[in-house]
Amino acid sequence: MPNIKSAVKRVKVSEKKNLRNRMIKSAMKTQVKKFDSAVAANQADVKLLSVTQGVVDKAAAKGVIHKNAANRKKARLAKRLNKAAQ
Repeated sequence: MPNIKSAVKRVKVSEKKNLRNRMIKSAMKTQVKKFDSAVAANQADVKLLSVTQGVVDKAAAKGVIHKNAANRKKARLAKRLNKAAQ
């Protein structure tokens, strides 16, 4: 544990941010898994895709993942839906 007051504060702040980031990333992964299972069961639709893309966008907006990573994920989700629709 740090002795300097500012270092103690930084530890507390980083723990809070880490918890928040993990929660956002976990919610994103859960939504992507729901989408994947719906695609596998041929029950996915455009509405579920937009909800999933919204969760990914929110994670990118909060800085949990990079915006290019978010765009890549969204493109891959759309590709899976289109492939399943064929």
